[in-house]
Amino acid sequence: MALKAKATQEFVPIKEVRDGVIVLKDGGLRAIILANSVNLSLKSDDEQKATIIQFQSFLNTLDFAIQISVQSRRLDIRPYLLLLEDRMKVQTESLLKLQTREYIEFIRNFTESVSIMTKSFFVIIPYTHTVLKSDSGIFGGISKIFNRKNKEEVKIAKQEDFEEKRSQLEERVGVIKQGLNRCGIKSAELGTEEIVEVFYKVFNPGEVEGKIKLE
Repeated sequence: MALKAKATQEFVPIKEVRDGVIVLKDGGLRAIILANSVNLSLKSDDEQKATIIQFQSFLNTLDFAIQISVQSRRLDIRPYLLLLEDRMKVQTESLLKLQTREYIEFIRNFTESVSIMTKSFFVIIPYTHTVLKSDSGIFGGISKIFNRKNKEEVKIAKQEDFEEKRSQLEERVGVIKQGLNRCGIKSAELGTEEIVEVFYKVFNPGEVEGKIKLE
């Protein structure tokens, strides 16, 4: 008997990305923060210890779980080479034009022989609303009320529920950003388009790098 192939989307637990928030199929919410890196090797021994202790203290104060994801990708140098070629075309000085051409060839040959990697650091923050068993009767009654309501009223109720959960998630995002800032780490919460770009690159690793970055 032939097995029916499943679409890739069926294996992804994401239902939608809405207003900069990932909505999972089980109702959970996720936010993603992009964080910069800290080069400890450029710090003194005392500064390194202080940074590590501060980060440990930050993690120990959290009362919810987080996930730290590091993505390594080969740096796409093509946009930079195209920029240099455009500038070379409008260059009127013959010597500068020659030097630009030689520099382009140097960069192209160097990147072909050496893999230059770029790293992105993400902090994934979860929020899942816990339904107590004692609340089941209440929610059962609410569901019956929803059945009697029209679609517009149900839509409004769902939006209000989403906004309530989102506000709880944003509080956690604020805690994480403040904690990272105390460790000397800059961070920024990703919006809808940036989140879609992150997951697109995860499932399409061969594609050209995007433009997600800290301001």
